[in-house]
Amino acid sequence: MRIGKPLLLVATPIGVVTGLYEAWRFSPGLAFLMIALLAVVSAGVALIVGTIRAEKAQERERLRDSKTPP
Repeated sequence: MRIGKPLLLVATPIGVVTGLYEAWRFSPGLAFLMIALLAVVSAGVALIVGTIRAEKAQERERLRDSKTPP
């Protein structure tokens, strides 16, 4: 995992950008569709991460309130 994680963090964006460039060369419409797909997937991931963070914050607050004596 020491080598794999940094390799993925570097190689994935390079691959996405290269793929978008090649799609643009092949057909600009295809590149637009790829960008739209990336935007939708990114928005979905962002919503999931935001929901998880909000739920964790609520849980931490609930636990903190329950430990505080009245």
